[in-house]
Amino acid sequence: MSGSLIVVATPIGNLGDLSPRAVEALAGADVIACEDTRRTRGLLTHSGIAAAGRLVSVHAHNEDERAERLVTRMLDGERVAYVTDAGTPMVSDPGARLVQAAVLAGVNIEVVPGPSAVLAALVLSGFPADRFAFEGFIPRRGKERAARLSSIAQDLRPTVLYEAPNRVAATLADLADACGPQRACCVARELTKMHEEVKRLSLGDAAAWMAVTEPRGEYVIVVGPGVEVEVVIDDATLLSAISAEMASGASLRDASASVAEMHAVPKRRVYELALASQRK
Repeated sequence: MSGSLIVVATPIGNLGDLSPRAVEALAGADVIACEDTRRTRGLLTHSGIAAAGRLVSVHAHNEDERAERLVTRMLDGERVAYVTDAGTPMVSDPGARLVQAAVLAGVNIEVVPGPSAVLAALVLSGFPADRFAFEGFIPRRGKERAARLSSIAQDLRPTVLYEAPNRVAATLADLADACGPQRACCVARELTKMHEEVKRLSLGDAAAWMAVTEPRGEYVIVVGPGVEVEVVIDDATLLSAISAEMASGASLRDASASVAEMHAVPKRRVYELALASQRK
């Protein structure tokens, strides 16, 4: 009989957030695979869970190799729990390759949900939370970073990002440039910990504040939703496009349909404009 993989969310700061179900899963596992054995040993000790002989290190640099071995143990009937240093595995953390390997092997997978820096920051921001984007850590430099910043600027949903203390000032400055300094944001630091700090302000003010503040701890940035800008297409633009289509051999009806689709305007408006132009 095959065992299982149990993906367990762990506290992002306050150890009191470890759920009873998570304690039960960790206590009952044959193997506890973890990103950092020292961090996990401390969590287990705090929760009164024996760690001796059960901890296996699985991090970004050895996950492929360890995943294969752990899946073999699962197929032999063992229950393997997996945790990362904080929060939910796979969310800007290792774990994806282990879960994928278990899926391919047909192993039963369980999830013990729990603390999430993404959701905690989103709720604290006060922005609408029915739809949002999660960007994790954006690229550090180059075209990829510029493209990601541009995407965030255009997004009509709140966007949640993670950032390290040594890069948070630069990221806030770049976000202010890309989205505009008046765009609302929320900057959360050390969530659920003793020195938790939450700032709700504009991106311009956030960049200025961080430029003169010593960064400490891990940061979550929530960028407020963008505003949809209505683009008004004037009659002259539509007539010019119709003329170009007809010069290529399209009929007035076909040219009108093509231009309407091209500029996302009602077909009736374009067709009537074209007819009126021909009557002159």
